[in-house]
Amino acid sequence: QVQLVESGGGLVQAGGSLRLSCAASGRPSSRYAMGWFRQAPGKEREFVAAISWSGGSTYYADSVKGRFTISRDNAKNTVYLQMNSLKPEDTAVYYCAADPPGLASVAAPWEYDYWGQGTQVTVSS
Repeated sequence: QVQLVESGGGLVQAGGSLRLSCAASGRPSSRYAMGWFRQAPGKEREFVAAISWSGGSTYYADSVKGRFTISRDNAKNTVYLQMNSLKPEDTAVYYCAADPPGLASVAAPWEYDYWGQGTQVTVSS
């Protein structure tokens, strides 16, 4: 079992930055890939970014490439999402997720076994 707790969300103006954190407990985080997803009101949950268990491979949605950076610190069992140049369309609840069956599955939310409770990110124009 893995428990995930997100933090770092909030209200920011367009062009600003936020850093989200996802603290994992239970099975050591070095054993699984992790991802970030987001869900805006009335929309489906969508892939944002993912990172392999070692941190050596990262994946991004086209909409955030060049603005967001995913990283992890396995010693702290924590994954981060640095979000720069935020836009109003980035407004959503952001969720971290863990343990997809393989790196080919990292963009598919139904492939993840564990989810956090989410943290709200609101970007004002």
